[in-house]
Amino acid sequence: MNQQQWDSLDRYFSDRLVRSDAVLAQALDASAKAGLPAINVADNQGKFLYLLAKMGGARRILEIGTLGGYSTIWLARALPADGSLVTLEADANHANVAQANIERAGLSSVVSVRVGMAVDSLARLRADRVPPFDFIFIDADKPAYPDYLELSLKLSRAGTVIVADNVIRHGKIADPQNTDPDVLGMRTFLDRLADHPDIESTAIQTVGSKGWDGFSISLVKSKA
Repeated sequence: MNQQQWDSLDRYFSDRLVRSDAVLAQALDASAKAGLPAINVADNQGKFLYLLAKMGGARRILEIGTLGGYSTIWLARALPADGSLVTLEADANHANVAQANIERAGLSSVVSVRVGMAVDSLARLRADRVPPFDFIFIDADKPAYPDYLELSLKLSRAGTVIVADNVIRHGKIADPQNTDPDVLGMRTFLDRLADHPDIESTAIQTVGSKGWDGFSISLVKSKA
C-alpha cells in the first residue's frame, strides 16, 4: 500500500459515507486562503469524532486545538439542542478564522472559542468551576499532551471520553532512539494513559489522506 492508495480509499469512504457538505468545504477553503496549515482531521475522521460524541450522548464537549474549526463543526453538530462546546486555540489568527467558519455553520450560539495558551485556558476553566465535560478531543502541540491529559482529567467525570489525535507519529513513537520533542511528548502521554489508575485506554493506527498516524481513546472510569 502507498499514499496514493490511501488517498483513494479515503475518497471512497468519504464519497459514500460522509457525502459533500458545503459548510465544511467552505471552512477548509477559508482556512487554506488564510494560510492555515492543512493539518485538520480528514473528512471521514471528522465524522468518526462526530459519531463517537453522538453515541456517547455528549452534552458538553471540550476541544484542545481549534485550528480553523473544521473538527469543531463536526463535534458541535453531535450536540443536542441544549449542548455546548468549548474550544481552545493559542493562535489569534487561527481563532478568528475558526470563529468565522463556526458562525457560517450556524453554531456560534453553541461554540465558545477561547484564545490563549491551552494550559492557561484549562486552568481558568477549572478555576471557574465549570461543569465536567462529557467528551474531550485533544489535537494541539504534541509536547504538551501530558499536561493536557492531567488538566483534562480535572475537568472530567466518570464516563468522560478523551480522544487524542496524532499519537502514532508515522511510526516513530515505537522507536526508542527517536528524540524528536513531538515523539517524546507523545510517548510520555501514552505512558500516562497506561499508568493512570482512573482511566482505561487504547490506541489505533490509521492510514489515509493524513498519512500514517492514529488516535488514542480513553474512558474515565472513576474520579479520585
